[in-house]
Amino acid sequence: MAISIAGGVRPGKVIEIERRLYNQLIVGKHKACAMPDELNLELEDNANKLDIERKALKRRIEKQTNENSVYLDVSAQLTNTVNCTIENTLTYPQMILDASGSSESQILLLDLLLEPDVNINRLRPIIESISWLSRDLINLINNPTSVHLRPNHADVQVTDIKLGLNYIGIENLRLLIPYFCLRHWLPSDNANLFWVTRKLWRYSMISAIAAQALAKLQNKDPNLVYICALMYQFASSIILSQSGHIFDRIKGTWLSEASHDRDKQVYDAILATDFPAQAVLEQVMQHSHCLNWQLLSLLKFDDSPITQVLKELDQNYHFTELSVDAAMVAKASCYAKVLLLEEQQQIDPQEKRIMFDYYQFSEQELIRLKGQNFRKLDLL
Repeated sequence: MAISIAGGVRPGKVIEIERRLYNQLIVGKHKACAMPDELNLELEDNANKLDIERKALKRRIEKQTNENSVYLDVSAQLTNTVNCTIENTLTYPQMILDASGSSESQILLLDLLLEPDVNINRLRPIIESISWLSRDLINLINNPTSVHLRPNHADVQVTDIKLGLNYIGIENLRLLIPYFCLRHWLPSDNANLFWVTRKLWRYSMISAIAAQALAKLQNKDPNLVYICALMYQFASSIILSQSGHIFDRIKGTWLSEASHDRDKQVYDAILATDFPAQAVLEQVMQHSHCLNWQLLSLLKFDDSPITQVLKELDQNYHFTELSVDAAMVAKASCYAKVLLLEEQQQIDPQEKRIMFDYYQFSEQELIRLKGQNFRKLDLL
């Protein structure tokens, strides 16, 4: 007789499969397709060039025994320095928060969007105080693909945020503000992390769309689970972004010193050193779920429903112990993991069944999610 694993102690196999997904996102070498509304598409060329140049430099170094020895020593020292700095930074949540650019006003917006009767006039001054958010919303309105958001499909350019917000409306803002917040926290300006960012962004969007669909199926308000599904990658995004900045800063300092010393072997060894993706993966696996709610607590949002759901997802060991909202977020995340692993042929049917059994998917839920369009939000 088979023993049911539904919802109890998380089996080692479930943990291994979930880690496999994060390994694919952060360490995996495959290049994901662009998502709609992709940021910094010009970075794709830079990322490809950087990868080609680094590989060519490594091949040249490997052909020279002496240079290869220098490369191995220097690269190991540089990587160790970067890893130690990242690890030290992650022991101080306030330091992470300060460096991330995340602010009380951003989280306040997310919290206000959960109110059933939120007033757009209350949101506007907060949005106006966040320059990148105002810019993103105005750009969205002026995008030719968003003509349906403008009255009578008018072909006008909007410059006033007050007018733009009225065009968009509260219900669309409930989708867009969390969407733009997570996109802002992702390391979108770093060529070393371009493919990681694209993959993590897609995973986040699939999770959020799945959470919406599950909530609607259960006749629940989808706003909280949608926001929490995106915020589930809040700390992962910040860890990756800060790790990228630390790597670039330390590598840049070492390159300057090698250039000053006119040591071409050392300079090339530094230049050929890869971003320490494997070590950063370990930090994400160790810290991200805990930091999700700790960072919100530091911003004084302990009582927020968002913080409470993220705290549950970190601290409750059994799926059956989760609240309805936290369970939907966990299910949505599970479905996104399975979908992405299937695309890369990294999960077999038995493993897929184990995941769905543990997270207690009903046949109706699986049918609904199978028919879902995960390429874009309904609005976009």
